[in-house]
Amino acid sequence: MIDDILSFYTNFIGAFSITYIIFYSILAGLSYYAIKKSLNTKHFIPNNVIIKSNYIPGVSIVAPAFNEGATVVNNVKSLLSLNYPKFEIVLVNDGSSDGTLKKLIKEFELVKVNFYYQEQIKTHTVRGHYKSTNPLYYKLLVVDKENAKSKADAVNVGINSTKYPLFICTDVDCILKSDTIIKLAKPFIESKKRVIATGAGIRISNSCEVKNGFLVKIHFPKGWLPRFQELEYVRAFLFGRMAWSKVNGLLLVSGALGMFDKEIAIAAGGYFHKSLGEDMELVTRMRKYMYDNKLPFSIQYIPESLCWTEVPATREVFIRQRVRWSRGLVETLYLHKNMFFNPKYQRTAFLIFPYFLFFEFLIPILEVIGVVVLILCFIISHEDYVNFLYLTLTVYFFYIIVTFISILLDDVIYKNYANAKEIIILVLMAIIEPFCYHPICVYASLKGYYNFFSLKEQSWGNMQRQGFDSPVTIKEK
Repeated sequence: MIDDILSFYTNFIGAFSITYIIFYSILAGLSYYAIKKSLNTKHFIPNNVIIKSNYIPGVSIVAPAFNEGATVVNNVKSLLSLNYPKFEIVLVNDGSSDGTLKKLIKEFELVKVNFYYQEQIKTHTVRGHYKSTNPLYYKLLVVDKENAKSKADAVNVGINSTKYPLFICTDVDCILKSDTIIKLAKPFIESKKRVIATGAGIRISNSCEVKNGFLVKIHFPKGWLPRFQELEYVRAFLFGRMAWSKVNGLLLVSGALGMFDKEIAIAAGGYFHKSLGEDMELVTRMRKYMYDNKLPFSIQYIPESLCWTEVPATREVFIRQRVRWSRGLVETLYLHKNMFFNPKYQRTAFLIFPYFLFFEFLIPILEVIGVVVLILCFIISHEDYVNFLYLTLTVYFFYIIVTFISILLDDVIYKNYANAKEIIILVLMAIIEPFCYHPICVYASLKGYYNFFSLKEQSWGNMQRQGFDSPVTIKEK
């Protein structure tokens, strides 16, 4: 009986693994063609033409801030320096208790103004809007609101306060390249279909040199945990998201940097404040809205790093972050379960949702079961143990090849590494990643699933950021 069960599971995992390899190989091919097309057409409308045009769409940058007093002034100055002729900064002070608002008022000469605030998305209480008396800072709008323990609520307040048809959602501590707005806006200008969202590559700012909110020099992360995340980001952004962009199948635009069509975002209901995966949930709802109204649309991804953000440097904070991510995935799939295999929702119903269910949600569960089966096969059935081991090695080497190609593409195209030593370190870490980093990710995923299915309440908790000049403790909402 046990032999039959082990044999069945071994065959099942074999079929599943082959399917996964085939699917990921297709994604790799799509990613290659998407990157090639992007590089060939990136000069279709030169940046200098966009900058000088009087007909470009205005862009509002929405940045929530909660207890960011230590760095908020420099971060705002960095955002104000972005290169685009028609944009504004909407900074939302989410009930900070560390003097964030006072520092902003003093530095940027802000005064409270009468502001026509139209609550198109339902939010928590807004206390007031502030503008500068100094013409130098005319692009800055600061919104003060009561804390609702939700980043989504703060962003929704920002969206309600914007004046332009496009908005960028980012974190106030993120560092953006000077041409970020231009590159994110280009698909909205060039595409024949209505573009409802664009995203771009996210890089890790840990160990980078930052002065007064500006990125001075890029450095390879020093800590082992940020380095593994660097590896993960390179693989995910270059292969995963570029491939999905090619088939208009993006379901996630990172909360650290994404540009959205404000009209569609509001019509879809804005960010869902009860979700821990609000970025993925919003994109899903926007896709659903376009299908429901039979409107052709496109969500595009740019294969270039435009944003640098600090990632967790300790295991405790990292696990807390990944628990939120995994729970957010389950929440989104559950909230929109009526989209599964519904012809009305086309590729989202028959391709994207099944992929996220089988190859994102189920993988951690199957991996744990696989380890148990491998041990049982070794004890009970030597033949099945050998076959299962061969299968495991096949998946491992496939992963290594995909990761190596990602590193190579990233270095050849974008030259993000200072020397060959950094690339060699990244390659060596890719070899050991499945044994010392991936198990932590699996544990965090399973914990997130457990929290969701057990209906356990979870907030954003506390996050320790190292900061650039000195350690800063930031309470997550």
